[in-house]
Amino acid sequence: MKLTAKSDLDTPVGFVFETLTDFPHWEREGVRRGIDIERAPGPVAGVGAGWKISGRYRGKQRKLQLRIVRLVPDQQIEYAIDSPSVEGSVVLETTALSARRSRVRMVIDVKPKTLAARLFLNTLRLAKGRVESRLDSRLEKLGVYVKLRHERSQAQA
Repeated sequence: MKLTAKSDLDTPVGFVFETLTDFPHWEREGVRRGIDIERAPGPVAGVGAGWKISGRYRGKQRKLQLRIVRLVPDQQIEYAIDSPSVEGSVVLETTALSARRSRVRMVIDVKPKTLAARLFLNTLRLAKGRVESRLDSRLEKLGVYVKLRHERSQAQA
């Protein structure tokens, strides 16, 4: 199943990409939200960097591994997802619209490994419009967060 979302930001593309690749910051954010995050063996940043993530979702403890498989500065980050029930990828693309505006596009592609995951993804397909709408709103919230972070960094400079 493939889901896509995009958001336009009033922030330079370099700052957006820098924020998206601030991995220690995102690790701390996950921990604050009750997610267990452990670095996988390998590089700390860049292609090959990975994390073992576990947390509760829909009433059950879920585990997954996330690994960076492609990193093109100021353009694209691609993550591979692997869990006991699904596998797939998440691609984040950043595009400069102007010197002060950028666009973030997210493509999530997930394939089931188990019958239960297949049933769950088929249910999501029926509500794909709503799911993509929620994903769009989450990406918009991320855009607001990045913009506020950029404004704070400009005020400190």
